[in-house]
Amino acid sequence: MLRQKNLLILFFGVVLGVLISIGGGVLAEKDNRGNVNSIPFEGLKTFSEVYGRIRQDYVEPVTDDKLLQDAIRGMLTGLDPHSAYLDQEQYNELKVGTTGQFGGLGIEVGMENGFVKVVSPIDDTPAQKAGVKAGDLIIRLDDKPVKGMSLNDAVKAMRGEPGSEIVLTIVREHVEQPIKIKIVRDIIKVKSVKSRVLEDGYGYVRISSFQSKTGDNVTEAINELKKNGDLKGLVLDLRNNPGGVLNAAVAVSDAFLEDGLIVYTDGRVEDAKMKFSATPADILNGAPIVVLINAGSASASEIVAGALQDHKRAIIMGEKTFGKGSVQTILPTSNGGAVKLTTARYYTPSGRSIQAEGISPDVPISKVKLEAAAQSEFSPIKEADLVNHLENGKIVPKKDESKKDEPKAKEESEEVLALQDYPLNEALNLLKGINIMRRTEATKKN
Repeated sequence: MLRQKNLLILFFGVVLGVLISIGGGVLAEKDNRGNVNSIPFEGLKTFSEVYGRIRQDYVEPVTDDKLLQDAIRGMLTGLDPHSAYLDQEQYNELKVGTTGQFGGLGIEVGMENGFVKVVSPIDDTPAQKAGVKAGDLIIRLDDKPVKGMSLNDAVKAMRGEPGSEIVLTIVREHVEQPIKIKIVRDIIKVKSVKSRVLEDGYGYVRISSFQSKTGDNVTEAINELKKNGDLKGLVLDLRNNPGGVLNAAVAVSDAFLEDGLIVYTDGRVEDAKMKFSATPADILNGAPIVVLINAGSASASEIVAGALQDHKRAIIMGEKTFGKGSVQTILPTSNGGAVKLTTARYYTPSGRSIQAEGISPDVPISKVKLEAAAQSEFSPIKEADLVNHLENGKIVPKKDESKKDEPKAKEESEEVLALQDYPLNEALNLLKGINIMRRTEATKKN
């Protein structure tokens, strides 16, 4: 290891020495596709100077490994909020997370202005049960300030032995004083799909995240609901779903579509250009669908909502979604870690970019006028609010520009939702209305 460090330092010295001797302005190299890329001499020179100053003058000794890994992290985090360097431990945690079981609190988080922002709590986890909400700003973990931590360090601090406690100090919009929430860590076993019968002939499927087996689980859930007869309608609940595995989003969309494009991606390299299309058969045989979304619906959730909306297969109800329409590719590195790099943008079948724009509902529920919810309202964070967020890239003009100034939807309190889930009731009523209209049209034809 020491020899590798010395060779690396020697490499910088040799490169700079050669460049200085020839008066060169750039280094040239070929990438794996044969393209010639220029590496600026001045940039390498500055990097070498700063690197040397830190090693020599910093108040405490710093290892070469730490400096180099921090430099890599800085390169990636400066690109956008979703690109990152993962060391071996973090990479292993990522792989475990996609299978649906990991240790921690149960929240999907991002970094904003040096603090940790809650994108959404995961269903039936310690964080959700303790009252953590989408949009909360975490400023302390126990007594340790979050400001100055990397997102990876903050996530690592929130994880721990099952049964151990952690106190989150949270700032919530429209709440004057910081809130302290004590949470007991647990093994997070995320059951991504739940289902139940709402009324005779009407089913409900809730997807809390998209894991590798979510598509199969949705099919199993709907087949179970159909055991007492064909469904007359389905509510697909994607609220506070932070996303997950792309193939799972494609599989869920495919379950309800008989043909056509589901989603496509576009990036600079050919590997980033992908198209996913539906296969024949609709598991509901054309029965109406209402998809519930809100500001916590992100990424894979937006792919499903966008595909079903573009194909007019479902009515989208609720709030405008988060707007995470970028694709991250996991690129393993030789040291056992990985680079999570944004390589493309998602586009719906009609060519709409989801990035920093989100999916607008067909039926907006802009504000639930329930008195008990009024004290807990806040403006949820969205992709477009994140520092360095990726620009949309390609936006198809909206057909109805009058919807631009619609008020942002507000989050309901857990207490109110426990008594009455207003959006869910509205979705069920809409399904009933659609079936009444279908019967009326059928009667007219006969």
